[in-house]
Amino acid sequence: MAAWFWYAVVAAVLYGAHQIFTRLAAERIGDGLGGFIVEASAALSIFLYLAFLWLSGGWNQKFSAAGFNYSLLTGICVGAGTIAFFLLFQRGGPLSAVPAILAGGAAIMAIAGILFFREAASWQRLLGITLAIIGLFLLRK
Repeated sequence: MAAWFWYAVVAAVLYGAHQIFTRLAAERIGDGLGGFIVEASAALSIFLYLAFLWLSGGWNQKFSAAGFNYSLLTGICVGAGTIAFFLLFQRGGPLSAVPAILAGGAAIMAIAGILFFREAASWQRLLGITLAIIGLFLLRK
């Protein structure tokens, strides 16, 4: 089994729970304020992780201007995406649509991996991309 597999399982569980809690919050808080609380609590969680690394002697955090800039762009995407999900749920979008939406994002990542990072374009990946895009179109109704 790959060394990263259990991290993938934990990430999948946490991101699934993330969308469930966003759905629950969306009808009880505004999109901007809810999004801010989501991102602020995420930043606090990461700060606590960094504090743990520092205090335990496990600090191994490199830094570069390019890494900072890409991280900043990532944060902008996450923040805007969080607001988009709040708005989606506030406008009546179903939680059951989220997997297809995330699959659309996965298709974008797979295409980028193939085009920009020279990852293999196997028939399984291309089929997955195609099915993810079809899934997005099936959400229209």
